[in-house]
Amino acid sequence: MKWIMALAAIAGSLLVAIAAYVFFVLAPGLPPLDAITDYRPKIPLRIYTADNSLIGEFGEEHRDFVPIKSIPPLMKNALLSIEDDGFYEHGGISFRGAARALLADLSGGFHQGASTITMQVARNFFLTNEKSINRKLREILLTYRIESALSKDQILELYMNQIYLGQRSSGFSSAARTYFGKSLDQLSIAEAAMLAGIPQNPVRHNPAVNPQRAKQRQILVLKAMLKNGVITPAQFEQASKEQLKINTRQQFDTHADFVAEMVRQTIYAKYKEEAYTAGLRVYTTINRAEQDAAYESVRRNIMQYDQRHGYRGPDAFIELPTDADERDDAIDAALRKHPSSDNLQTAVVVEASPKLVKAELQSGDTVQINGDGLRFASRALQSNAKADLKIRPGAIIRVMQDAKNRWEITQIPEVDGAYIGLNADDGSYRALVGGFDFNRKKFNHVTSAWRQPGSSIKPFIYSAALEKGFSPATLVNDVQLSATTDESLKWDPRNDDGKYDGPITLRKALAQSKNVVSVRVLKAIGIDTARAWLPRFGFDKSKHPANLTLALGTGAVTPLQMAAAYAVFANGGYQVTPWLISKVTDARGNVLMENKPPAVAQEENRVIDSRNAFIVDSMLREVTRSGTGYPATQRLGRHDLAGKTGTTSDAVDGWFAGYVGNIVAVAWMGYDDPKSLGGREFGATLALPIWTDTMRVNLAGKPETQRSVPDGVSNAEGDWMYTEFMNGAGVQTLDMSEPAATPVDPGAALPANPVPATQGQVTQAPA
Repeated sequence: MKWIMALAAIAGSLLVAIAAYVFFVLAPGLPPLDAITDYRPKIPLRIYTADNSLIGEFGEEHRDFVPIKSIPPLMKNALLSIEDDGFYEHGGISFRGAARALLADLSGGFHQGASTITMQVARNFFLTNEKSINRKLREILLTYRIESALSKDQILELYMNQIYLGQRSSGFSSAARTYFGKSLDQLSIAEAAMLAGIPQNPVRHNPAVNPQRAKQRQILVLKAMLKNGVITPAQFEQASKEQLKINTRQQFDTHADFVAEMVRQTIYAKYKEEAYTAGLRVYTTINRAEQDAAYESVRRNIMQYDQRHGYRGPDAFIELPTDADERDDAIDAALRKHPSSDNLQTAVVVEASPKLVKAELQSGDTVQINGDGLRFASRALQSNAKADLKIRPGAIIRVMQDAKNRWEITQIPEVDGAYIGLNADDGSYRALVGGFDFNRKKFNHVTSAWRQPGSSIKPFIYSAALEKGFSPATLVNDVQLSATTDESLKWDPRNDDGKYDGPITLRKALAQSKNVVSVRVLKAIGIDTARAWLPRFGFDKSKHPANLTLALGTGAVTPLQMAAAYAVFANGGYQVTPWLISKVTDARGNVLMENKPPAVAQEENRVIDSRNAFIVDSMLREVTRSGTGYPATQRLGRHDLAGKTGTTSDAVDGWFAGYVGNIVAVAWMGYDDPKSLGGREFGATLALPIWTDTMRVNLAGKPETQRSVPDGVSNAEGDWMYTEFMNGAGVQTLDMSEPAATPVDPGAALPANPVPATQGQVTQAPA
């Protein structure tokens, strides 16, 4: 009996000692609970289109914060069934759960962890994964403190928003987007069970990396849900057989990388590092449908140009080892160095002949290319092909699938392009594609590429000429300057097609993009006059030459500048300032900043007379009806298009700038290291197809627009002119031979304050 009492005394002393150690040593050293009582998760910066499509995310972790009341019961029940089915009953430590887990392990049943949700919160927020008695005791103490400080719902909310679930995703909402591209309330039973199975081991049960193990874990979750009555036997059978489509990489709702980067820079400049952790949401003015159309159009038309100019050969070559493992390693290394570009996948050739090419993709799959899929690279498959062109085993090539899912050889284009769409009424961005592939080349051609505009500058020269008494009906002699003077000329411009029509109206000259006529008009109004006119449209005067080459677009503009400039013609004479961000909110949806569409159509924003804008508009419509821009009308089947092609000397740059209603857009194509795009390439073959393909989506279901006639404009013999400049005949004829005769003094100042005009009605612009 005495020895029993002695053992009891010893045990009592040990318990007292342990209690003293816990309460006097461990407890005082416990961290404060601020991290959970004032929970501030690191939520990344997210950027959206105007119609709420995610286009960019920046931050160390992918995380959303979803209040517990907004988490669907299905997701909560799936998690609790496998992790802690007694969560709402126990006080933080589930002794029953620990015993049950032990019995399950001994009996070979499915495993349910002994750690409760609260214990996992304590561990994830405050402790390391060290396996020691000290850590376990601290975990228990923290668990009880958390249970006394927070409600059960608050604890579950913390867990479901904080837990790491693989693929850089933290929290179930973020994981749902990462793995399934869905919000929590869109998940099926099978998908919810798959996510609920990840926390035990985010590496082993990651469905994107280990689909088989993730599936095994999912079945355990479904069994637990069935056992707890969360789902029926029929639902279990259906969910266990459901084939899930897992995203293997982070994807956004639409391709707008250049837009997202523009926003990131702006937000970082304001909020610094907090921008990446505070859960800011930025809503842009971008329209998803137009952005998607522009992205696809830029890539498709650049690819078509590239295909027209031939195959250049494989990206690189590697030696393929004979040992299978070494061979796989070499292929993997090569593919990592040459990442795919969207649907242009990188592949390493493992077998090649003129009739069949086999190549291995990054996925490990081997694809076979034959028939029409070899046509583009047929020269590179010939036995006598040059070494740097020849496709042979070890060649790193690009492949893609056609509309019928057949593989074909292609290549990454060297040429680049851009598209910018604005709302002409308020200056908001509608779509922006800064280049072929942001991940390959982050240079934004829309905002930063200073290129010669070519003939797309001509409407602004003609606009200045209208203020000097010219009209669309003014006749100008379309012959070389050397034909009308005996002087020795340093520069004798020519028309692109080598054809000269003699006396021709300005309307027809602009439609046919007559170079000589544009130069004669510039000579007549004066170079200084024209250069002074350009800043009204947002152009930088210093970037345009003080000589006659100005008329042919030898200055420098960006596509963004060009779009804003054409917006002035589209909106009736008002300058717009492009803007992108409409609203910024914090993680809880509170508005931090909001931009509303500015009222552009106010007289303080007027930069040209409404009469001027109307007449130039009528001439730009003629370009698309009968001139170089006619393919736009032909492809879109509309008669309310206005725009101008542009091709620089030696076809170094190709442009199309134009608008329909309040949608103004500019497309461009060219090499970053400027060189000719080809002797048979023009703005109409390079940029115009990008513009029309995108506009087809923008204009779907929209009626044709009409333009009202402002006061002070009269129609004389079928064309428009300012009323005060009309003469008896209604049509002016100018002799542009040297010395130039002008209708008014070319040195006279342009109107400082264009006269506002009221609007009338017209049903059809003149032909």
